Amino acid sequence: MSAFPSFLAICFFLMSLVITPSVSQAQSLIGSGIDYKEPKAYRIAGISVIGTKFSDVQAVKLFSGLQEGQEILIPGDQITDAIRKLWKQKLFNNISISVAEFRGSDVYLVISLEEMPRLARFFFKGIKKSEAENLREKLDLRTGQVANENLKSNAINIIKNYYVEKGFYNADIKINEYPDEILPNSVKLEFDIDHGNRVKIEHIHFTGVSPKQRKLLGVYSYESSSEKEVKRLKRKLKNTKEKKLTRIFKSSKFVEKEYIDDKNKVLAFYNKEGYRNAKILSDSVYRIDNDRIGITIHLEEDRKFYFRNISFAGNQKYRTSTLDSVLNINKGDVYDLELLNSRISYNPNGRDISSLYTDDGYLTFIAYPVETIIYPDSIDVEVRIDEGRQYRIGNVRVVGNTKTNDRVIYREIRTRPGDLFNRSDLMRTQRELIALGYFNQEAMDIQTNERPEEGLVDLTYVVEERPSDQIQLSGGFGGGRVVGSLGLSFTNFSMRNAFKKNAWTPLPSGDGQRFSINATSNGLFFQSYNLSFTEPWLGGKKPNSLTFSVVHSVQTNGQRKFIEGRTVNPNRQSLIITGANVNFGQRWQRPDDWFVFFAGISYQHFDLNRFGSFFSFSEGFSNNLAATATLERNSVSDPIYPTWGSKITLSTKATAPYTFIGQNVLGRTYDFVNMSDQERFDWVEYYKVKFTANWYTALNKHKTHKLVLHTSVGFGFLGSYNRDLGESPFERFYLGGVFLSGFLLDGREIVNLRGYDDLSLTRPSQRVGAPIITKYNAELRFPLSTNPQATIFALSFVEAGRTWVDFSDYNPFNLYRSAGVGLRIFLPMFGLLGFDYGWRLDDLDTQPNMARGQFHFSIGMNLGEL
Repeated sequence: MSAFPSFLAICFFLMSLVITPSVSQAQSLIGSGIDYKEPKAYRIAGISVIGTKFSDVQAVKLFSGLQEGQEILIPGDQITDAIRKLWKQKLFNNISISVAEFRGSDVYLVISLEEMPRLARFFFKGIKKSEAENLREKLDLRTGQVANENLKSNAINIIKNYYVEKGFYNADIKINEYPDEILPNSVKLEFDIDHGNRVKIEHIHFTGVSPKQRKLLGVYSYESSSEKEVKRLKRKLKNTKEKKLTRIFKSSKFVEKEYIDDKNKVLAFYNKEGYRNAKILSDSVYRIDNDRIGITIHLEEDRKFYFRNISFAGNQKYRTSTLDSVLNINKGDVYDLELLNSRISYNPNGRDISSLYTDDGYLTFIAYPVETIIYPDSIDVEVRIDEGRQYRIGNVRVVGNTKTNDRVIYREIRTRPGDLFNRSDLMRTQRELIALGYFNQEAMDIQTNERPEEGLVDLTYVVEERPSDQIQLSGGFGGGRVVGSLGLSFTNFSMRNAFKKNAWTPLPSGDGQRFSINATSNGLFFQSYNLSFTEPWLGGKKPNSLTFSVVHSVQTNGQRKFIEGRTVNPNRQSLIITGANVNFGQRWQRPDDWFVFFAGISYQHFDLNRFGSFFSFSEGFSNNLAATATLERNSVSDPIYPTWGSKITLSTKATAPYTFIGQNVLGRTYDFVNMSDQERFDWVEYYKVKFTANWYTALNKHKTHKLVLHTSVGFGFLGSYNRDLGESPFERFYLGGVFLSGFLLDGREIVNLRGYDDLSLTRPSQRVGAPIITKYNAELRFPLSTNPQATIFALSFVEAGRTWVDFSDYNPFNLYRSAGVGLRIFLPMFGLLGFDYGWRLDDLDTQPNMARGQFHFSIGMNLGEL
C-alpha cells in the first residue's frame, strides 16, 4: 500500500472519531497500540447499533455494507464507505462508527446513530379548505415518513406546480417545523402558502402575418399594427387568452402546457388551409410585472398548396375509381393532410377507405399517403395500400359474464363463425351489448387473435357485470300535490328459474327478461299499481318481444271509501281505471336494422263516481279498447347520455268505429242530439297519431367530454270518426310546467313545457284537454361525469309548444316559448333526477300574475315528452 492512500484512510478514520459521541471509545482506540502508518487487518466479530428508535437494526447493518466475518483494514476505506452509504439513506442526522473492543485479530464495532425526526402530521395555512384537500391528495404524505430536506423540497415543488397549473406563478411556500407533543422524535409541518395573484396575459402579438394570411383570416386591413389582422388567429388559441373586461367564460391565466397545445392548434389551422410549411420561427413569454405577462409569436407562412394528382398503389380488390369516390378529394382542392388521413381511415363524418376494406374481411388492411412530387403550389400524393388477406371469423367467445347467461349475449352478437370479418358488425355488436344495460361500458373490450395461416380471426368479447336492477323513483310536483312512484325493476330476470329454489340469489336472473312492479301514490288522492313482464326474444330464435302489463289506479277527492266501519262515504268522488295491454315487438332489417315495429292491444275500463274535474261527464263508466302500432328508428348511441344518433317515432292508436259500424253494418240509429256523454262514450272511439323526432349531435367530436346538441320536434293529433258523436274526452293533450312528470293518471297525455305553471297552456275553455299539440325543443348538454354509476350532465334549453282545439287555428310557428338551464343526475338504483329553472318568454292573458321564472323538479327518464 502506498503512503498517500494510507494517509487518506487515516484522515477519514480520524474524521469518524471526531463525530464519535463516546470519548472513552476513542481513547481506548487510541491507546490500543495501533500503528496508523501501517493499517492492520481485522475480522469483524460483532456489530452493535445504538441510537435507533424507528430504523430496523438489521437494515442499518445492511445499508452500511459491513457484516460479521468480513475482513477490514483499520484504519481503512471500508469504515469510511460504510459511513458514506448510511448518509445516502437520508435517514440520520449524525453517524459514527467506533471500535468497542479488540480481541486478537477480531474487532467489535459500534454504529452510533442519531435519527432524523419523523413526520407526525402536517397542515396548511393561508389557503382554502378545498385547496388543502386537493394538495393533501397530491402530496401523499404519511405519518412516519422521515421529515428530511428531500421530503420538504419535494413537497414545495408539488405545491408550486399545483398553483402554476392554475396560473399562480408567484406562489410563495414556507415550511415551519414544530416538535410533536405526542410522538417522540417527530415533527409537525406547517405549509404556509401565499399563492399571490394569477399571472394574466396582458397582450398577445403575432409577427410575420403577411397579406395572404390576412386574406386567409378574413381580414383585409393592411395596417401592420392593427389587432384586426390577427383577431381570428387569436381565437385559435383556445386556452391562451388576453386579459379583457368583457371576457367572462374563459380566463386569461397563463398555463404553459395549454400554451404549447395552443401553438400547435395555430399550426394545425394553417396546415388545414393548405399552408403545409407554416411554422412558428420563435416565440417569447416575458414579464411585464409580477402579475402580467406578454406573448410574442413569430410566424412564417410560406406558400399555400393544393392537391394535384392522387393515385393509388397496391389496390387489387377495388378499382381506383371506387377508391376515388370514397376519398372524395378533387384536383385543385386545398391541401389538407388531416382531411386526407380521415378519408383513408376512421372518418367520423362518413365512409372511409379503411372501413370499405375491413367491412369485407381485410382485417390487416393498411394504407398511408406519400407525397411523390411537390410543385411550387401543388402536391402529388400516392396512397399506398397493403390489402393483406381476407379473414373469416373463427371462434367467438364471451368472458366475464358471471350472471347473464351466454345465450342472452350470443343472440346479440352479429359476428358469426365462418362469416367474413366485418368491423361495422363488431362495433354494432358492442353497441347492442351496451344497450342491454347489464355490463360496465368502460370495462367492455373486444380482443382479436389472428391466425394468418388459416385466414381466421378469433374474437373474444370481454364484459364485466354491473348492477342493472333498479329501485325506481319517479314523480314530481304538480296540481299542488306531490306524486311519488316507487318500483322494482328487474332488467335481467329469468322466469323459467323462478320456481327453482337455488336460483334465488337473491333473484332468478340471467335470461334478459324484464319484470317490474310499480306503485304510485300521493295519499288518498291518487294510487296506482302496475305490473309488467317482457320477453325480448320470444321463442329464443329471433328478437321478437312480447310484453304484458296490468294496471289499476284510483283517483279521488281525498275522501275515504268507508266511514264508521263499512258504511260507504257519500262525500267520496272517484275515478277508477283498470286496464291491461299486450304488445308485440319486432326488429326489422329493412330499410336498415335500426328499425323496430311494435303492435299491441290495450283495454281500459273507466268508472266515474261524480268525478267531473277533467271530463265532459262525471257519473258512469266508459270502455277504451284500442289497437296500437309504432314504427321507430333508433340509432341513439347511449340511453343515458347519447352523443350521436337519432330516434324517430311514428305511432298510432285507434279504437273501432263503433257508431259507423252500428249505423252502416248493423243498421242502428243514434240520437246524438239528446244522447248523454255517458251514452256517447260507453265505448269510446277515436284515432290518435303522434310523430316525434330526436337528434343528438356532438359539437366537439374529438374531445373526451362531448358537448352535445339535442334537438327534438313533436306533433300529436286526436281525431274522431263521427263528427256528430264528437271527440273523445280521453287521450287528449295537456301542456305546461312539469306536471306530475307526465303520468297518465286518467287517460290524459301531459306534456311538459318548462317555465310555465302546470297545465297552464291548456286554456280553461279546453278543460277536457286539446286534440292537437306541437312542441319543439333544443338542449345543449355538457357532461360533468360520464361514470356509468353516476352520470351527471348540465344543460341549457330553449323550447316552445302549444295546443289547439281545431285545425283551422293551427299555426306551428305561433307558440309559447321558454328558456332555461338544468342538471341531470343518473343513479342506476334510482333513475334520472332532473332539476330545471325555466324562464317563460311569453305572457298569458288568462294568468297575468304567473311568475316569470320557475323551478322544476322531476324524477324519471323521458317523462312528460310527446
